[in-house]
Amino acid sequence: MTEIHSSIGGSLEDMLDELGEKEDVYGEAIKRVLAWQIEEARKSRSLTKSGMAAAMGTSRTQVERVLDPLNVAVSIDTLERAARSVGKTLRIELVDV
Repeated sequence: MTEIHSSIGGSLEDMLDELGEKEDVYGEAIKRVLAWQIEEARKSRSLTKSGMAAAMGTSRTQVERVLDPLNVAVSIDTLERAARSVGKTLRIELVDV
């Protein structure tokens, strides 16, 4: 007999919930987007990573952490300073699920 899986026809969100990985995947996806947006803004302003670090009042190593799409352990304060250093504003909001 063939076993019927309840997740067939379900959403990716449902599957990630079942696996207990939804929070991690969402966190990484958000960080990837933020890192990409900050990097694009940095490049469009012809700002070097060292220049960005100076504008943030931090080290180039910290800038590398901000721009690393896989490093989700970056504080909101650091992301906000990174955004300001490239002429942007970080906006965080809660939305209904």
